[in-house]
Formats: sequence, C-alpha cells, structure tokens
Amino acid sequence: METNPRNITWHPSLSHHERSLLRHQPGLTIWLTGLSASGKSTIATALEQHLLSVPLAAYRLDGDNIRFGLNADLGFAPADRTENIRRIAEVAKLFADSCAVAITSFISPYRADRALARRLHERAGLPFVEVWVDVSVAEAERRDPKGLYKKAREGVIKEFTGVSAPYEEPEAAEVVVRSGETSVEEAVVQIVGYLEGKGLLKVAGK
Repeated sequence: METNPRNITWHPSLSHHERSLLRHQPGLTIWLTGLSASGKSTIATALEQHLLSVPLAAYRLDGDNIRFGLNADLGFAPADRTENIRRIAEVAKLFADSCAVAITSFISPYRADRALARRLHERAGLPFVEVWVDVSVAEAERRDPKGLYKKAREGVIKEFTGVSAPYEEPEAAEVVVRSGETSVEEAVVQIVGYLEGKGLLKVAGK
C-alpha cells in the first residue's frame, strides 16, 4: 500500500482480470467525440441498447446525466471544458474497471483533453476506443435540432464549438463515423465490428 502526501491510503482489491472473469464480461470505454449535432448522442444511445441486448453491462455518459449533476458547477470556458472532460474520464475509467462498457458522448473539443482521458485508461490497463463522429460545421448547422448554432451566430451563446470556439479534430481515432453518409444503424455496426475485430467484447483468458 502506498500513502500519498494527503494521507490517503489505496486499498488493493480484486484485479480487473479477476473481476472480469467473475462478471463474464470485459470493461472498456468508448469515447464518442464530435461537433454538436453530429449525431453522437443518437449513436451512443443505439450502441448502448445494442450492447445491453447482447447482453453486456453498458452505460452511457452524456451531457444530460453529467452536466446537470456531477459537473453542474462548470461552464464552457476552456478551463471548465478541460475539467469537465477530466471528471468524465475518471468516471468512465471507474465504469470500465468495474467491467462495464462505458460509452461517453461529449464534444470534447481539445486533443490534449482526449489524450488525457486515454492516458488515464492506459495507465490502468483499460481499453480506450476513440470514435470520431465526423460532420462538417455546415451540415451540423443545417441540422441544428436545438437551435444552438443560430444562437451562437447571434452571439447569444458564447464559446460555442465550431462557431466561436475551436474543435480540434482527432488525428488517430480508432473509428471514424462519417455522420453525413452513415445511418445510426450503420454506425453501430461499424463500431461493434471494430470492437469484435479487436477482441474487446470478450473476456481475456476465456
């Protein structure tokens, strides 16, 4: 056991592999990133439903259950966005360590923040799959189901990704979903195909 300077002691428990064997499923995080109105949440919801039907324990984290609870104290300034993603990454890592499939659906616009999320998982020996739901700003703005782009163009919403704040495109995402050319069902097939191809939906050693 190691003690840190704050006198917090880490108590070892079951290993991830032991837990995985007992629960008969692996744990991992699937990290969906993309512009607002790219279709992330719709795809994440369909993916969660598919995995639950397998059945695999899966849980979706998105703005509805994070921004109104755990991260209710954060805004959309760069520092707040970074802290938002750090907290989400830590929560997703716990889900993955519990041998559930964590599905996160957040714009997560900065490469450095997504890289941090990946490192947290890699250090814990947990799979991390980045899925870029790729759509052009023009197409996202055409869809604009919540009228957010319109408000951003009018200056009502500040620091809006794709309009007044940057989105740094992934450089090496494991899966790239071309949202303008791919149906929700096809996106789920694409993601699941990648996971199955890498053996990420099987318990290691079984």
